[in-house]
Amino acid sequence: MTVFDPELEARLIRYAAVDTQSDEMGEASPSTPIQLDLARMLVAELQDIGAADVRLTEYGAVLATIPGTAPGPVVGFLAHIDTAPAYNATGVKPVVHRGYNGGPISFADAPGLVLSPEASPYLAGKVGHDIITASGTTLLGADDKAGIAILMVMARHLIAHPQIARPTLRLAFTPDEEIGRGVDKRLPADLGAEFAYTLDGGAVGEIEYESFSADAAVVTVTGVSTHPGTAKGKMVNALHLVARLVGLLPQATQTPEVTEGREGFLHLYELTGTAAEATLKFILRDFELDGLAAKGALLQQACDAVQAMEPRASLTCVIRPQYRNMRYWLEKDMRPVDLAREACREEGIEPVSVPIRGGTDGSRLTEMRVPCPNIFTGMQDIHGPLEWISVQDMAAALRVCLRLVQKAAGS
Repeated sequence: MTVFDPELEARLIRYAAVDTQSDEMGEASPSTPIQLDLARMLVAELQDIGAADVRLTEYGAVLATIPGTAPGPVVGFLAHIDTAPAYNATGVKPVVHRGYNGGPISFADAPGLVLSPEASPYLAGKVGHDIITASGTTLLGADDKAGIAILMVMARHLIAHPQIARPTLRLAFTPDEEIGRGVDKRLPADLGAEFAYTLDGGAVGEIEYESFSADAAVVTVTGVSTHPGTAKGKMVNALHLVARLVGLLPQATQTPEVTEGREGFLHLYELTGTAAEATLKFILRDFELDGLAAKGALLQQACDAVQAMEPRASLTCVIRPQYRNMRYWLEKDMRPVDLAREACREEGIEPVSVPIRGGTDGSRLTEMRVPCPNIFTGMQDIHGPLEWISVQDMAAALRVCLRLVQKAAGS
């Protein structure tokens, strides 16, 4: 156990208990007012530890400064406040499994649910660690409240120890990352960093500078509605057309459940509607822009084919950009990545860079000319009831960050 473990554990448990789930249907920023509950808590805690320039922006981000004690570039650190809409996040009850014994972990509120090293191989290497899970009926929210906890402990420690050399550091805790709206257009200027890091990664040693490129698509299918008793030759059932459309898509080769590594996908994640009209929501992902464009073209072709089958119906397909692979910018200047890798090695951790099968706030920030790779926190099996994290992994991430800021001093 390190000196930081108890504080990291306590902070994660405290933050995870606050419901901060985002909602892509919400039109405000943040998309849900409950995210402000944690934002205001963080403002108070930052003020208590002596951070400077603490404020809650009108778009829901918490910003603060850790004053520098040495020359060097202004470095930003970010974590996101919201938790994923994909699974229940109300009433999170974190549970600490002290000194993990290597066997299956059961859940107090879900007797049939089991977290095992067979299903989650990374867990097998955490014997003796303190593992935090939820109680079985919610996600935990380590994504990304582990990142928040790590940065808050880093801030408190640095402010309490001005003898530690570091440049000026800027912290940002953002809303709505999980729905792709974490980086407001005003954030880069408000952050004021030369480069930055998101604390939003998984396994120890991961320093990530490559993410998916992402688009979102909404398909609207409008049929012809009439009374079913007199519908012959008149009705066009929108739900039947939806079935045809989905059947034309490459479910065996290009969906999340059958892809891995550098393979992209086309994911239908929401379907609502009636026989009169239905709406399908998709996310399109690929590491390369031509692959992303091909997936959009494939979806449009399927819509066109169904439209041709039934000209009395109306099918529209609207595709909008979400974020782009941060590699396109970071590969032109790898200094932030190299600095993080060097910090890892000096802490006895071999850095690993794997492409993120998703995106971070860093994807958008990098695209907006604030280079922002991603650093591990230890979070695993996120967005569901089996989510877990090792306190000791969080401590490893904290040590890397402390090492990084010292290396940035004078650079």
